[in-house]
Amino acid sequence: MTAELHTLTGAYALDSVSDVERAEFERHLGECAACRQEVAELRATGARLALAAAVDPPPRLRAAVLAGVAATRQLPPKVPVVRKLSRAKTWQLRIALFGAAAAAVVAVAVGVTTATAPQQAIPQQGVDSVLAAPDASTIQGVGKGSATLVVSRSRNQAVLLASDLPDLDAAHVYQVWLIGRDGARSAGLMQPEASHQMRPMLAQVPAGTDRIGITVEPAGGSRGPTTPSVNMISLA
Repeated sequence: MTAELHTLTGAYALDSVSDVERAEFERHLGECAACRQEVAELRATGARLALAAAVDPPPRLRAAVLAGVAATRQLPPKVPVVRKLSRAKTWQLRIALFGAAAAAVVAVAVGVTTATAPQQAIPQQGVDSVLAAPDASTIQGVGKGSATLVVSRSRNQAVLLASDLPDLDAAHVYQVWLIGRDGARSAGLMQPEASHQMRPMLAQVPAGTDRIGITVEPAGGSRGPTTPSVNMISLA
């Protein structure tokens, strides 16, 4: 076991390692609790940064960009000078890039409670185990606000983070649905955690689930979706 493996946590969390390096580092993770914890913390931090950095551009920006394109003379691309980096320098750059790329990572979770059951506190250990899973991947939702899923297919678990969804009155809530061949099953109600940000949800994702939807429902939730999804995540 070399000391260099301990430096790969950032690159591994960003999925910037080769297949050979990934296999070697995952064997190392099985023996190194410190690296497992660091990988989980890096992924969790990346998800939080993504939510904090999310902002809608002002409506005037599109018109300004199009006007600038029409008035700006286009130049040919510059050909970069390619230099081969040493292995040590390559890993330093990958780790340095993790902070910038983390703004694109969002972990999404699906709650295991039903619409009528009380919401349970999400154990941090469960969230960390999904984020640190070797096969953890992120999927961005489509629709209003921001919703991203971090899913581990080997564990059949996922974590959902959502933010900037339209404000609701006291008579309505956001409800999450696991959707598949057999229809839609409630995964629970979303709970606000901070301004414009929902509490992470953690759940088992049953086989056959191909979509996760978020709908607006009456307070207390519904037995089935009663409105179109405001955000949809495809697992296909």
